[in-house]
Amino acid sequence: MSKRTAVLCGGDGREREVSLRSGKAVCDALNESGISAELIDLRSLDEIEIVRNYDAVFIAMHGDWGEGGKLQARLNDMNIPYTGSGPEASALAMDKWAACKIFRNAGIRIPKGVLLPDDFSDVVSKLGSHIVVKPCSGGSTVGITIIEDATPQKLSDAYELAVESYEGSVMAEEYIAGRELTCGVWEHNGEVKALPVIEIVPHHGFYDYSNKYTAGATEYIVQAKIESEVSECISDLAVRAHKLLGCSGYSRSDFRVTPEGRVYILEVNTAPGMTATSLVPKAARAIGVSMSEFVSEIMNMASCKPHNILHKDT
Repeated sequence: MSKRTAVLCGGDGREREVSLRSGKAVCDALNESGISAELIDLRSLDEIEIVRNYDAVFIAMHGDWGEGGKLQARLNDMNIPYTGSGPEASALAMDKWAACKIFRNAGIRIPKGVLLPDDFSDVVSKLGSHIVVKPCSGGSTVGITIIEDATPQKLSDAYELAVESYEGSVMAEEYIAGRELTCGVWEHNGEVKALPVIEIVPHHGFYDYSNKYTAGATEYIVQAKIESEVSECISDLAVRAHKLLGCSGYSRSDFRVTPEGRVYILEVNTAPGMTATSLVPKAARAIGVSMSEFVSEIMNMASCKPHNILHKDT
């Protein structure tokens, strides 16, 4: 009897539609590779018992409880193998403030930042007048505001938008002018490897939700046309970040690079988008790995992850 795989997607958060698209793409690719997969729109954790009918789970959830560790913990408790990172790594990566503290302590360059609500009148003196305000959790750039000439009122308005978008903490960071790049990581043949670096070039504005999910709104350059030293630095940092947070299977780290070549890490995504046009599948195709090959490789690594274990930075 062949094993049955559940592809979990959907959820009830702001990234629901994107997750449904990722789930369908993953499910189609798994079936194409010969793995029997079924799509499940999991609208809440209360519905998790349905996965007892399956042998393993591919997590295609984005944001909230589906990506932030709660779903992973429940699957651990049920002893059902699943893809991606475990509860602690998922929670750490989802909390951008906590992850950045780990990166800073490891000597990795991050933007200067503060937790809000701080004294809004004091934030500018700490970070400058060009500031990014964003929820500490969540993704798809939902709830993010870029302020070019910050004032206490503008910071307060941006803070309220972030709070409305996601529960939890809000952070403000100095804006890093420069190029936007991203680098996927996957664990292949027992080794953590970086995928090709991608440069993200929106045609208008910044890489917000609309530019991410509107066809033709953004140009993606694979491999990014950057100096080899910068590319190697980004690849190395993506692998380091993956290990520092204790990630498993695959992840994707986002970066900014200044005109002078200084590299800043922004965040790590433990459940990045997996539609056929998403960044990680694009990077995999650049090295000759098809979508079906990539997801089947990730699926073959599915396991129950032990609690409270972080990888050493090696």
